Amino acid sequence: MNILFVDDDSFLLDMYSLKFTKNGFTVRTAQGSEDALKIIHEGFQPDVLLVDVVMPGMDGVDLISTIRKEDLTPNAVIIMLTNQGLSDDIIRAKKLNVDGYIIKATTIPSEVLSEVNRIYKNSKASQKK
Repeated sequence: MNILFVDDDSFLLDMYSLKFTKNGFTVRTAQGSEDALKIIHEGFQPDVLLVDVVMPGMDGVDLISTIRKEDLTPNAVIIMLTNQGLSDDIIRAKKLNVDGYIIKATTIPSEVLSEVNRIYKNSKASQKK
């Protein structure tokens, strides 16, 4: 399964990349929204897109909005992975029909892996209906 992590924190990108690679994922990382768009425009089609909200320049919600408008990853499961637990951020993300929302500060990498697998399976199951 292909996964694209988008975050401005290189430590977190490395940590999640290692965890998901060890569990059979093909992982690409993007240090910010512009980098993510470049990777997608170059042809990488993720099955799962994990996106932080707060990043310099274009934030994660604006990135998802751009991806949706341009139909760049039509089959990807999109999950917000962020420390932003504020309702405004959740509301903005839900308006874009994201598939899940994980709070980094309260979730260790193995729990993120489990949650990503759960959200992916649930999303794909509901798409078949």
